[in-house]
Amino acid sequence: MHAHGHATQGALLEGWPLALIALVTVGYLAAANRQCGTSSGWSAWRGIAFLMGSLLLALAFAPPLMAWAHHDLRGHMALHLLIGMFAPLAWVLAAPVTLLLRTLPQAGGRRVAAFLQSRFIRCVSHPITALILNIGGMYVLYLTPLYTASLDSSVLHNAIHLHFLLAGYLFCWAILAEPDVSPHRLSLRFRLGVLFASIATHSVLGKLMYSQGWPRGTGHSLEEVRAAAQLMYYGGDLAEVLLAVVLLTLWLRRPVERREALLTSKAS
Repeated sequence: MHAHGHATQGALLEGWPLALIALVTVGYLAAANRQCGTSSGWSAWRGIAFLMGSLLLALAFAPPLMAWAHHDLRGHMALHLLIGMFAPLAWVLAAPVTLLLRTLPQAGGRRVAAFLQSRFIRCVSHPITALILNIGGMYVLYLTPLYTASLDSSVLHNAIHLHFLLAGYLFCWAILAEPDVSPHRLSLRFRLGVLFASIATHSVLGKLMYSQGWPRGTGHSLEEVRAAAQLMYYGGDLAEVLLAVVLLTLWLRRPVERREALLTSKAS
């Protein structure tokens, strides 16, 4: 009976992220469907992007991958790439904040808009801050005992996953600055510069892990650590190159006169 209770509790703990992803996705699709009946409409491509992000997150939180990630650093790194890099990009392209503002009553929309213009959001959505939160968080996780500690604490483990998702989302939004409107007017050159800095620092971390065997004290073999470092190195490069392609594609879709303004506008 006692063992059965533990098994049930474990199943609930494993299942809540999938339930939350399903709830958020249904909410987004319901709001998007309501917008389709208005004069402004809603892009089907944005709905597809949100679904892609949700599917990537569902894959990451599926019990088989979670079990692999808990016992194998390669699995953890695959999960990190899905949660912190690929899924956030898809969700950013879905413009969930714009959809929320259109869906909420006027009073609620004003409160959300005021929050988006707050000093806190302006700070965390700046590309440099987002870079520190995203890549800096990886350095702290893998070059300190934090990763080892997370293996024995479900609270810490879940907090790290949440950080991956939020930091990845903020970084993608900060670099693209659309389709949800960014509180900053930053030049394309500046945002590309921050993205290139992210690629460089991400690569350095992968090389440090490969050459120095970080994270240490985990019980993982050196071969496993090096395989995980390679997955981070090449998978991270793929995600960041994809982000650069999306950024340049969005820029090229603008009228020529607006491209020039965005290319040289001052950072704020």
